[in-house]
Amino acid sequence: MEELTVNLHMHTTYSDGSGSHAELGKIALKSEVDVLLVTDHNVLVQGLDSYYDNGLRKVLLLVCEEIHDQDRDPQKNHLLAFGVDRELSSLADDPQILINAVNASGGISFIAHPNDVALPAFNETDITWVNWDATGYTGIELWNGFSELKSIAHGKWTAIVYAFFPKFIPHGPAQETLARWDDLTSLGTRVVGIGGSDAHAQHLSLGPIHKIIFPYEYHFSIINTHVLVASPLSDDLIHDRKMVFDAFRNGHCFIGNDLPGSTQGFRYTAKLGNTEAIMGDEIVMSGSLTLKAILPSKARVRLLKDGKVIQEVIDKQLCYVVDDPGIYRIEAYKYYLGKLRGWIFSNPIYIR
Repeated sequence: MEELTVNLHMHTTYSDGSGSHAELGKIALKSEVDVLLVTDHNVLVQGLDSYYDNGLRKVLLLVCEEIHDQDRDPQKNHLLAFGVDRELSSLADDPQILINAVNASGGISFIAHPNDVALPAFNETDITWVNWDATGYTGIELWNGFSELKSIAHGKWTAIVYAFFPKFIPHGPAQETLARWDDLTSLGTRVVGIGGSDAHAQHLSLGPIHKIIFPYEYHFSIINTHVLVASPLSDDLIHDRKMVFDAFRNGHCFIGNDLPGSTQGFRYTAKLGNTEAIMGDEIVMSGSLTLKAILPSKARVRLLKDGKVIQEVIDKQLCYVVDDPGIYRIEAYKYYLGKLRGWIFSNPIYIR
């Protein structure tokens, strides 16, 4: 299968970002990103799905949306909507109706930054998702770059230090978000995990000092969602759009933090006779079944069953013979800037 690196959840001048769609596309050409999913707040910009090509690389930019009820106080319940065919923000006051509408339009939806704490020093409020009785969404954003900053910057000056040294920020998804994900999947529901940037590239001025806070190129080098697809990008926009969104819908993807080392080439499979399943797939036990994870380089690798670590190795691969049905996923960690940091988080293989 082919692997495409997708950077998602970013904002342009159509909402609260500082760059245009064209600027994002051109910046992405200088990175390892293949696909951009742009998600401005409560506006579905029409007619800007396009390819950017510099003769060496091609980037597909798809316009999506981040939807929330702007009248709600305090703000909660942000939903990422991919692949929808019409503006749905008028339905945001009821998350279940909104999710149903996304599904009816042929799109997919992800709960954005499920645990997002306040950062009062910069007037950032807690925008955690609270309507957990909602159903029908495709998945959740396990790792959100901007939310992580808010969770570790405990004051204005700490946040400013991180703004100038952003490579110290990424540690991994919030533990409560991972626990929520495991709880949801253990109930038998397939819930796809993705990672997003939440990029704004905001301009900050402190006296004579002017700086772009977390520029787009920074985000493109860190938290990406890698999707496994049948073929490389073509010049057929409709085909490629469907191919990318189908990979998300099926959970054929993993989250990679490329700061500690490239995550490209990670694979996680289940083998049963001549049948092979990949991340996001379901497979029924009917004999000896083996799970195998192959990593681009050596790391601390953990296999989890129903949210509990059942095997841990320091290696470039992990193999495990399955005895019981369950929800099996992979986490990998690497040391970077003096700390053990989250590197790869796979979607589960559902063994029934």
